[in-house]
Amino acid sequence: MTTSERRAKILKILQMSSQPVAGKEFAAKFGVSRQVIVQDMAVLRASTPGILSTTRGYSLQKELLCTREFKLWHPQEETSRELNLIVDCGGSVKNTSISHRVYGRVTVDMDIHSRQDVAEFIDNLKDSQSSVLSSATSGYHYHLVEAASEERLDLIEQRLREAGFLAPLKPWEMNHE
Repeated sequence: MTTSERRAKILKILQMSSQPVAGKEFAAKFGVSRQVIVQDMAVLRASTPGILSTTRGYSLQKELLCTREFKLWHPQEETSRELNLIVDCGGSVKNTSISHRVYGRVTVDMDIHSRQDVAEFIDNLKDSQSSVLSSATSGYHYHLVEAASEERLDLIEQRLREAGFLAPLKPWEMNHE
């Protein structure tokens, strides 16, 4: 199989898959190293809009969705409740960020779409004895949330406010969005 044939097959798999596909899965399927797949993906991403790289693998964005960033605050013990609230209202948590006085803006991809994703994230935290990123900023953080419509994002914002998770933006943060 030629390189261009492999890349065409990778793209076809991404188009057909409803879940992210890990680089190691592609490597095993095509009998190449993961580094070869990383190079293939770099070439494909340069020529194909909408290929996303997540912590769980590569996926192809299938539809245009609305996004909104929310500034939040809560203790680490409330992380599961906060994330479940977002996914229960039809949102996906694309990333989490903090605004640190020394390090500046730090952003980490999340790609959380379901309660199962939330449970796995929380289990991974516990297994690693790590803390959430927002522990570096006393619980303050941002989530970029994606949903099918602005109305869904409005519902998510309302529920976050009702739960006491929304934090007010400072004047210097207003221009960041």
